[in-house]
Amino acid sequence: MSRTTVATIHLGALRHNLARVRALAGSARVMAVVKADAYGHGLERVARALDNEAEAFAVAAIADGLRLRAAGHRQRIVVLSGPDTPSDIAEMQRLRLEALIHHDAQLPWLARADPARGPLRVWIKVDTGMHRLGFPPARVRDVHAAVLAMPAIDREVGLMTHFASSEEFEGRDTALQIARFREATEGLQGPRALSNSAAVLGWPDARGDWVRTGGLLYGLSVVDGRSGADFGFRPAMSLTTRLVAINRLAKGERVGYNGTYVCPEDMAVGVAAIGYGDGYPRSAAAGTPVLVNGRVAPLVGRVSMDLITLDLRLVPDARVGDRVTLWGDGLPVETVAASAGTISYDLTCGMTRRVLFVEDEA
Repeated sequence: MSRTTVATIHLGALRHNLARVRALAGSARVMAVVKADAYGHGLERVARALDNEAEAFAVAAIADGLRLRAAGHRQRIVVLSGPDTPSDIAEMQRLRLEALIHHDAQLPWLARADPARGPLRVWIKVDTGMHRLGFPPARVRDVHAAVLAMPAIDREVGLMTHFASSEEFEGRDTALQIARFREATEGLQGPRALSNSAAVLGWPDARGDWVRTGGLLYGLSVVDGRSGADFGFRPAMSLTTRLVAINRLAKGERVGYNGTYVCPEDMAVGVAAIGYGDGYPRSAAAGTPVLVNGRVAPLVGRVSMDLITLDLRLVPDARVGDRVTLWGDGLPVETVAASAGTISYDLTCGMTRRVLFVEDEA
């Protein structure tokens, strides 16, 4: 547990965000993506908050499906990476998990599945241009027919793809991917799932029967230069700590490792109890905004393992023990991520075990 570093997960924000996704998704059902420990917010915590709202959960690994079943969740659970070994098939049947199939090597495993264990629901991944996982469009009809002929496979076989650049609302790539998917799956039976979070915002033609939303559930933006709040979403995580020291430094004094920041005048420099050992990005540049008592106190010097240093000239009444907000209400995590040369997902997923997680209903 950290000294004073706290990540507060706002359960009300999670529910608000799911309702907002549902409003944007039209008639499509919502698959809540809770992989990577629910984008760092806590798998069981998020699933519990959304238990009465989410129609399905999506995870990256069977182990996450096991955790959800152990916590009592009965929703449909889709394993987005599919089975990795032949033995995974029986485990998926036991846990009633749905398998995403994306490669020829997986087909013999499905064919040998034991019908006595219960029907296995399957989704076929179509590679429409991402070129990571999925069958080429020309193979989809044959794969669909082969899967339907297997005795242990549920008669409802889903069809799924993933967009490479759906946050580019005016771009051509997503439109081409939608067209390839429609051509490859025309006339085939089964539900369609195309849209990720960005496509929910910008590509209504891609809603299909299901939408898969990750970042938006947590109030995280999926569009460069925009925050989740710009689209009506609320941040589900606030990261805070406290000032543990205030130093009065003279003009010309250097701050932190290698003295990368030089005080331009006599000034107060605050020290806050957080660093890359907690998950705050070491790459955050000088000038990255931090809030002290709700007012901006820019980062100065290098982020260290346990501490950061702040320019308190705009907060002259700051005192040791005052609240420091790294991101959350009033300071979008997207702003911090941009300063650190990364994305918001990276920051929320990067919280370490010494951060204290708490919940509230806001």
